[in-house]
Amino acid sequence: MSDFPIILHHFDQSPFSEKIRLIFGLKSIAWSSVRISRIMPRPDLMPLTGGYRRTPVMQIGADIYCDTQCIMRELERRFPKPSLLPDGHEGLAFASAMWTDRSFFQNTVNLVFGSLADQVPADFIADREQLRGAKFDVAAMTAAIPVMRDQYRAHLAWIDAQLCDEREWIFGEQPSLCDVNAYMNIWYVRSNLDDADDMLAEFDHVRAWAGRLRAVGHGPRSEMTSAEALEIATRATPQTEELSDPGDPNGRKPGDKVEVMPDDYGKIRVGGEIVALSAQHIALRRHDPRAGEVVVHFPRAGFLVFPA
Repeated sequence: MSDFPIILHHFDQSPFSEKIRLIFGLKSIAWSSVRISRIMPRPDLMPLTGGYRRTPVMQIGADIYCDTQCIMRELERRFPKPSLLPDGHEGLAFASAMWTDRSFFQNTVNLVFGSLADQVPADFIADREQLRGAKFDVAAMTAAIPVMRDQYRAHLAWIDAQLCDEREWIFGEQPSLCDVNAYMNIWYVRSNLDDADDMLAEFDHVRAWAGRLRAVGHGPRSEMTSAEALEIATRATPQTEELSDPGDPNGRKPGDKVEVMPDDYGKIRVGGEIVALSAQHIALRRHDPRAGEVVVHFPRAGFLVFPA
């Protein structure tokens, strides 16, 4: 186990960060919080990630973990008890993110910002247009509120149906990654809309389930500055061991120079030399004038890998 602290670069309003904060609570993990701005610039974080700018990012020494999929996998590896992978459903627990982070979240974010409308700051809209590479059209989101309410209700009904036999958690007796992933969207609506609980009124099982998750908390938390986190990385040496993937369909191997980027938004390529790779994970060694040598970790699902 590393002697370095578990550091989460996040902002309090971030729904994806809430997933990881909830895992800290479920596993009773002590962690250090580095609050970053909701919008760019983030001058102490970019040297660590190589330009990747989605939130959150987890740091352990000079190893940098991007995307909640990758962070969840690493936390489960380092802190296997209590496990968030239900017996017989491990693959579905991880795969649930493709539902909750894409279709469900797109309904949720359109509902939230369409409802907030003229309360959304101009600098936030400009930042998200740069992140998305497309117009952040609040007016269109507002016009789509009836449709988004329909879609949000459909997702809630799926969760309620899964809980209708009075089980406490989606996969049974213990909370799992599926609970964490799905809860993010309910947390986000509740954090922003006054009528959020009205939308839950017909779903007794969802309301009780969400209450259990909200009661978990975020585990033992301490605060750290971004400059302190960067200094930790500068003094540390990456701990990632070389790992080959004989089944890689493109013949990639450690030592290859590649670039990695998300396939949906925030399409910023991060370049480096492969240290480790598998069907679910790729880690790149890179050097930065401020951070020194770091290894940046990405998931494979939802990310693209290109020759450098």
